[in-house]
Amino acid sequence: MSPTFKGVLAAAGGILFLTLNDAVSKYLTQSFPVGQVICLRQAATLLFIVPYVALVTGFGALRVVSWRGQLTRGMLFVGGSAFMVWGLATLPLATVITIMFVSPAFIAALSAPMLAERVGLHRWIAIASGFVGVMIVMRPGGASFEWALLIPVAGAFTNAFRDIMTRRLARTETSVAILFWSAVIVTVANATTAPVWVPVPVSAAAWFIFVGLLNTGAHFLLIEAFRMAEAALVAPVRYTGLVWAVVLGYAVWGELPDAWVLLGAAVIVASGVYMIRMESRPRTALEQPAA
Repeated sequence: MSPTFKGVLAAAGGILFLTLNDAVSKYLTQSFPVGQVICLRQAATLLFIVPYVALVTGFGALRVVSWRGQLTRGMLFVGGSAFMVWGLATLPLATVITIMFVSPAFIAALSAPMLAERVGLHRWIAIASGFVGVMIVMRPGGASFEWALLIPVAGAFTNAFRDIMTRRLARTETSVAILFWSAVIVTVANATTAPVWVPVPVSAAAWFIFVGLLNTGAHFLLIEAFRMAEAALVAPVRYTGLVWAVVLGYAVWGELPDAWVLLGAAVIVASGVYMIRMESRPRTALEQPAA
């Protein structure tokens, strides 16, 4: 398999785990403050990362080449996690996941100035289409519009910067180092965000450990995906999360997306598929990037 194909497969697995992680996080916000959920979720992630490092990679894999880059990604992770979990606590799971799909459009737009990756006409068409899809879901100015819909938009924008920083850091840092230091930063940053912490019974502790496992697997696979393939090409694989979000939202909360959400999701997914197909075809001489 080519590195690009491996990157796509890794992203698909990561998105499945990430959607399960979001569903469990939404469930936990029904009983615990958002800051506490994020803090304990990331602390649980460290329960899996540290043994892996000790037994497999050795602690030398945690060596940091760019503290500035690690801190920047970690703080972006803090913001993205806060917006995501806040949105999950407020809105239906499928709606949040659908709006978050605009993140690949942000990534594609940012990959040119920040990663020096080629962003041609087809990617710009896909970017514009993705934004149209999000507007269909949100319907600004309509009777059903609510300001809470802007929360996942902010999360998508923040996560786009985080993913761009991931690809830049992957040039010098190991995947486990990126995962470990971001988890530490998110845990510490959220430890003081909840004014009053709710006691955690044993049953809830098991859920936090489970979500930590899902979070670890998801972000490790996504980091590997961005290491093996271009950011703007891997990012649209996130759209597979819609299927899992609809299934989980209905199975757990009885939530079904309305026709506008489904229409917007269809436009967003179509824009991503279009970009993948156009990027996969051989380039003509005129389309080759300048030397």
